[in-house]
Amino acid sequence: MRALFELPSYRLLLPLFSSLQPHIAFSSLTPSQSTRQLIESLQTHRVNTLTELCRIERVAASCDSEEDARAFQGPMTAAWAYYVSSNQMLSELRGLTPNYPFCGDILGHAQGLVRNDPESNRSWNLAWLCLVKITDDDLISAFAGSEASRPEMWGGRQPSAEEAQQLAACFQYEWEMAVQNMLRHWQATPTWY
Repeated sequence: MRALFELPSYRLLLPLFSSLQPHIAFSSLTPSQSTRQLIESLQTHRVNTLTELCRIERVAASCDSEEDARAFQGPMTAAWAYYVSSNQMLSELRGLTPNYPFCGDILGHAQGLVRNDPESNRSWNLAWLCLVKITDDDLISAFAGSEASRPEMWGGRQPSAEEAQQLAACFQYEWEMAVQNMLRHWQATPTWY
């Protein structure tokens, strides 16, 4: 598994690990104990933010023990699916788009496309797959135009073509910046092949 990711060792996780169990000294744990503890944090959803999940993903990628690497597979996959389905990903995207909140329909549509894409088995990371699908399929420009034309965006009145186009450009810029910001969390693509 190490060759798939080429990421640094789990010492990067020291700040996260100590915040999860402050009463246990990091040096007193064996790698398998720390692995079990991280897996438990994934399974109980104590960790459910992009930054923290990426940090644990890097630890999983750098496991020296094949047993530890395999132990991470199911819980890591489930944690990413929960991150997307629990609306935490949408909340974080909206946190990055304060002026024009990210359209939840984009993420919902991306999830549907990913789930129906036979190539989606190349990664265990549903969040990354959705972000890549949003970018590759240019979903933002498609949804920005339709959202900007909705009368609800204009106090119930129908906007002019120019007004809708201007608002769509604002949506598109801010939403694309948010997606690119999230994609920067991965130094290497989280894929099997």
